[in-house]
Amino acid sequence: MPAQDHDAPNATDPRTADALRAARLYFFQDLTMAAIGRELGVSRSTVSRLITYARTSGLVEIKISTALGQAPGIERAFADRYGVRAHVVPVAETVSDIETLDRVTMFAGRLLTTFFGSDMVMGVAWGTTISAMSRQLAPKRTYNSHVVQLNGAANTRTTGVSYATDIVRAVADAYGALPQGFPVPAFFDYPETRRMLWRERSIKRVLDLQDRMDLAVFGIGVHGGPVPSHVHSAGYLEQKDLEELARDGVVGDIATVFLRADGSYGGIALNERSSGPSLDRLKAVPRRLCIVAGENKVTALRAALAGGLITDLVIDDLSAATLLVRD
Repeated sequence: MPAQDHDAPNATDPRTADALRAARLYFFQDLTMAAIGRELGVSRSTVSRLITYARTSGLVEIKISTALGQAPGIERAFADRYGVRAHVVPVAETVSDIETLDRVTMFAGRLLTTFFGSDMVMGVAWGTTISAMSRQLAPKRTYNSHVVQLNGAANTRTTGVSYATDIVRAVADAYGALPQGFPVPAFFDYPETRRMLWRERSIKRVLDLQDRMDLAVFGIGVHGGPVPSHVHSAGYLEQKDLEELARDGVVGDIATVFLRADGSYGGIALNERSSGPSLDRLKAVPRRLCIVAGENKVTALRAALAGGLITDLVIDDLSAATLLVRD
């Protein structure tokens, strides 16, 4: 139980925000007190006092509390403006894009452990961000739980099985869950091929498991950027596909299903050939955790928020601030 005393946290006290930031760096990102001090511009002893305050005041129990009344202003802004529970990861401006991804996915991996439990089904998309997160999970024993791949990974160059299976299996192994792959192409050549294959009992079994999801975990794919999205860097899209997506006004994808800047996704031809879940199906999942690292994904993230596709978000603070300023 958290301490209940005169030193209880006050949401308007700057020390509360500093303590939350220090605690997140310490508990979720494994930074030393000296490293935290350099990021916050304070001494090591000040960091130690902030972490002690976080513990004794109830900000930290087993996990970091981010109840909206105690959350930093930027997280409250996400709740008020977009109706999502945001977890903003502090990252110094001097940190590289790769390290930003590493810190955000480490935080997400620890947070995911608090979301997933026994008798649950988790759907997992593949991609650069989710692959990084799968290597940083906090193990937890669950029972009668399943982890299912959300979209196929084969293309004309590779089956994609080992890449996607490694992600799904890593997540499942962390929780003692049963993994379920999805051995189909990322994109079919013809929409009718997908419709016919979806009638096969072996495929319907996977689709039925996806329909039972309690939790879906995904990143957002975009074209270009310092850390390329796997769908754009690994030969899944040909030039004619990119031109078609540009004509359709596409800004990004979730599990290889594309959306426009206003959050709409109907009438996008490539979605008819995608093996990813329709975004209408995705919105039926009770909890939808999106992980974003990098300002190049802000436009696509805004689209996903406009489409109501996210309930929980892990994002670096620079990208979060950029989104709020643009809106």
